[in-house]
Formats: sequence, C-alpha cells, structure tokens
Amino acid sequence: MAAGLVVNPASGKDIRRLTGKASVFDNREKFAIVKRALAGAVSAGLRQLVYMDDAHGIAHTAITESKLPRHLSVVRIPTPKTSSAIDTVAAAEAFAQTDCRVVMTLGGDGTNRAFVKGWRQANLLPLSTGTNNVFPVLAEATIAGMALGLVSSAWAQTQRFIDRKKIIDVEIDGEADIALIDAVVTSDQFIGARALLDPSTLRSALLCRADPSGVGMTSLGGLLTPVTDEEDVGLWIDFGKGGRSLVAPMIPGQMSEIPIRRQQKVTLGRSFTVAGPCALALDGEREHVLSEGARMTLSLSRTGPGVVDIQRVMAWAAKHKMFLK
Repeated sequence: MAAGLVVNPASGKDIRRLTGKASVFDNREKFAIVKRALAGAVSAGLRQLVYMDDAHGIAHTAITESKLPRHLSVVRIPTPKTSSAIDTVAAAEAFAQTDCRVVMTLGGDGTNRAFVKGWRQANLLPLSTGTNNVFPVLAEATIAGMALGLVSSAWAQTQRFIDRKKIIDVEIDGEADIALIDAVVTSDQFIGARALLDPSTLRSALLCRADPSGVGMTSLGGLLTPVTDEEDVGLWIDFGKGGRSLVAPMIPGQMSEIPIRRQQKVTLGRSFTVAGPCALALDGEREHVLSEGARMTLSLSRTGPGVVDIQRVMAWAAKHKMFLK
C-alpha cells in the first residue's frame, strides 16, 4: 500500500508572526523534516510514495536529494500551484483516487482542514508546522516517518491504531464547509487577514476539543471547561458582557481578556443555527461573511478523518521486533 506526503509551504508564516511571537517554520526546516521522515519511512518498509507537488517544490526536492532505494515507487500529484489552500484541496481529491492508505501532512490546523475538505475519509499523520497546531501532533520526523512506513506496509495489523476524529459541519445557504477544531462566529463584516486577533468581535463558538494547554480558541474553551479529543461531546461558548472575563492566549505570545457569558458541553449530533450579519472563522481563520438575514447551521459529529497514533504504532513495532534484524 502507498503512503502520501503533503507539504504546505505557506504554513507557519501568517500575520500572527507579526502581531504575536509565534515561531516560524521556514521552507528549509520543512525540507529537513521531509528528509528525516523519508529515512524513517523507508526503514519501516515503505514501497510506494505519493506526494503533492507543492508550489515551492519542497517535497520534490527532498525526495530527489534523498538516497531512496530503487524499489521505491514515487508518484507525483500535480497541483494548480496557487500557493493557497486550493492546492491542498485539489491534491487531496487526487490522493483519494489512489491506493494511498495514510498521508503525512506538514502544516497546521488550516492545512489539515483543507486536505480533509478534499478527502474527508483520509487517514492522516499530521506533523505540526503551522501557527495553531491543535489538530497536528508534535513528533520527531524520523519517528513519524517510521510510523508512516509501518502503517503503509503492514496495513492489516496497524489500521487499528487509527482513530476517527470529531468534525464540525457547516451549511450556509446550501454551501458546505467543515472545521476540525473550532467554528467561531464574530461580529466582523469582512475576511481581511483571516486570523482572529480582536476578542471584542467574538460572538459564539463551537469546539470539537477544549485544551487548556493549547493556543487559540481551544485554549479559551479549555480554561473554561476542558473537553478531550476522546470525549463524544463538544463545547459551545457565548461571548459578551454579563458574565466573567477570561485571560487566555488567543494567539501565541499575546494574552487577551475575553468576556464570557456562558459555556456548555454539547453532545454529538447537536446543531446550532446562527443568523447574520456576522463572519465565520474555521480553525482560526475567517472564511465566510453572512449578510443580514442569512443563516448557517453548525453541527458536531465523529465522522472526520482518521489520525495515526504514533505511540501505539511504535509500541506495536517494538513488541513484534519489527526493526530487529
């Protein structure tokens, strides 16, 4: 079975590098991550690699410069090369037509959201190289690559280490969209730089998970009422005066005071209807503007992508002496 590779050249470089103190993942570092991941994957039995030909050629160059075995089949997935989410969505749609069982993504929440828009049932091994890294994981690339190779080469034994994630479905006047972590309604009437920076504009939010050790909307929710990824519930928050103020990091390096009216855990299958005028941010970035009278529906379910549990895969490999020659 094949494994996939997607690198987002734009991840980790947005406006939050100027307004906050977020780290920068430049293309040189992403190149190094890919090379380390390939070394691990090949050692674990990778035999076919499908990769997105990103606009900056990061994956292509890393593959070309790596000393890969001759038996490894490499398939390039072309993209429009717009240097936007369009490339990732198009690549995901093409990946879905291959025999690729698992895809390593280098990016943040937005990168993975774009990929899932193109291929909802994908199985991902997401590595953090973005700004808001709630969905992807922090892992050494060599080890992540080993897990990628193991899942692709021993699918029958390792597929049980893939966990299906929660997702938020959005419907706006017949148009569908998704969020992997949070959907936030603001009083804004524009998209602008996309990132959520002003707490005074927040109206309400639906969260898949609420992690007090995270950054962004998940941190806000986590400092109020933690919700883990494993729980079959989400969290709804109403912002505004009349309650208490929460001090939390809306973006890396910047603490904000956010007025909270109320919050409540909500079960899977619960839906919410919101009326305009407002803007909707998905996984930390404004994506839609609703005019006066327009309506949208937000609903929560566990029908999102699968994510590889690296620790469980590697524990299985150790138990079965997969790397003992």
